[in-house]
Amino acid sequence: MSRELDDWFVTQILCHEAAITRYLRRVWRNPAEIADLRQEVYIRVYESAVKTLPSLPRSFLFTTARNLIVDRLRHERIVSIDYTQDLDSLNVLADELAPERCLSARQELTRLSAAFDELSDACRRVIWLRRIEGLSQKEAAERLGMPEGTVESHLCRGMRALMNTFSGGAKSKSQEAGRGSDHETEHG
Repeated sequence: MSRELDDWFVTQILCHEAAITRYLRRVWRNPAEIADLRQEVYIRVYESAVKTLPSLPRSFLFTTARNLIVDRLRHERIVSIDYTQDLDSLNVLADELAPERCLSARQELTRLSAAFDELSDACRRVIWLRRIEGLSQKEAAERLGMPEGTVESHLCRGMRALMNTFSGGAKSKSQEAGRGSDHETEHG
């Protein structure tokens, strides 16, 4: 099967090298790591194909790339406990927050909370699962019992509404909150 698998990999996966490279350049901030990321995607696809060949190779390739990016981003968010053990030994000066900075931060948090409350229930749940709990789009869709495209739509509308709140967007609150389609389905 190794020869058959190699042939499959060349004809079904490697033919998309330019497209996967463009995708990785678009979504990853460090261009120097693109070749390594692409190689890791290939390794994951090949190792998975050893078990069973995906029915949609191109889709599987891009999904694998997206999942690798998500894994890398999650890994970067992890703070090693070793770094937090002995802060005094780092000899770092920690300035106290000025009262105005505390007040400003509280005001921004209050604005964010109010804007979050203005979102439709669906938008709030999607944003919470994707941005706070860090679930993938697929995981959030499964947990909420809705198609992935709907999850993506709610996330986009909700994030746009939150950004409009902080950038002073001129849309109405119901448009910002992504409530238009939810209210139409609820009431009509």
